Amino acid sequence: MAGKEKTGFAQLAKEGSLYPQEQLLKVKSGAKNMLISVPKEVSFQENRVSLTPAAVGILVANGHEVQVEQGAGEHAHFSDAEYAENGANIVYSKKEAFEANLIVKVEPPTSEEIDLMKSGATVFSAMQLANTSAAYYEALNKKKISALGFELLQDKAGGLPIVNAMSELAGSLAIPIAVEYLSTANGGKGIILGGITGVPPTRVIILGAGTVAEYASRAALGLGAEVRIFDNEIYKLRRIKHKLGNQAFTAVIDSVTLSQSLLSADVVIGALRAEKGRARCVVTEEMVASMKPGSVIIDVSIDQGGCIETSEITTHDEPVFRKFDVIHYCVPNIASRAARTATTALSNILTPVLLKLAETGGIDDMMYAYSWFSQGIYAYKGCTTHLEIAKRFNLPYKDLSLLMAARF
Repeated sequence: MAGKEKTGFAQLAKEGSLYPQEQLLKVKSGAKNMLISVPKEVSFQENRVSLTPAAVGILVANGHEVQVEQGAGEHAHFSDAEYAENGANIVYSKKEAFEANLIVKVEPPTSEEIDLMKSGATVFSAMQLANTSAAYYEALNKKKISALGFELLQDKAGGLPIVNAMSELAGSLAIPIAVEYLSTANGGKGIILGGITGVPPTRVIILGAGTVAEYASRAALGLGAEVRIFDNEIYKLRRIKHKLGNQAFTAVIDSVTLSQSLLSADVVIGALRAEKGRARCVVTEEMVASMKPGSVIIDVSIDQGGCIETSEITTHDEPVFRKFDVIHYCVPNIASRAARTATTALSNILTPVLLKLAETGGIDDMMYAYSWFSQGIYAYKGCTTHLEIAKRFNLPYKDLSLLMAARF
């Protein structure tokens, strides 16, 4: 009897070896938990915050610790209680907010904030090449801080996700702003953006054919306005004309054609992409002087120097001024006008990057594994790794790919 049982078990084991067997999935050994800090923005009229409470909840659920400075989300209408409910630790001093190894903020850190950072820390923020100085990059390098710039961060397709998201928002906001300042109540010409039966439509001139132009054009065309788009890149003009279904007039930027169009323009939107840190100035003072009284200029490029000669930086509190009886709206960071939407868009892009960073094993491994991420790094452990910055501010330059090759 015992022999038969033994034989039966042996037969069963033999048959079982022929069944499909489950195999354990190997877990990456490089994955690690992170301490992420979200400080309160101190830059003038910056209303956004880098992460929403929902994003904090996702990060915490994945085993990471997130600390949020008290009041960080108040201008975007995210309360400290919402962050705490999603697992964030609320810290009450600027010093505590900058003790983490990974700082995620919107505006570039100030010199005081850099002083508070730990040596060797990492910061994710906007770079704002036009508004920084050599001293800023020297301070980062002195503390061996690694820095990623939102304007440089690419996605897997080679696009600029954060730049595109904020450009979509700026383009969408430009038309409601134009409507506001064309109205009689705000000292405008007293016309609607578009037209009604028997009344000619208003004319909108857009300088640049990028993402801002596309979303501003869609909004203007939806209201019935006539849209003319100017750019020097034919492929951009062809692309935007295709996207808009041939509803807009397109032309290259030349003095004669542009000057003639400005004579009859009701709204001019400056949306030229910056080149080498500064936007091209294509509308002269004389051109502005020839425009119709009460017309509106919205210079979205003002945070990169502006593309209209008469533009001067204004604020959300006093957003407009008149020159040659033309209303100028030149508020940098238009996206802060819709801080909650902008924060959500920014957070949706940053959260997967942060999760991937932890999964990969840290910034060093992330740069080595993903070129789209390494494109965003402009300072790395005491070295300036962005050639344009090094040339502009006469700083020593190190090629990031060579630094990574030496490391591995």
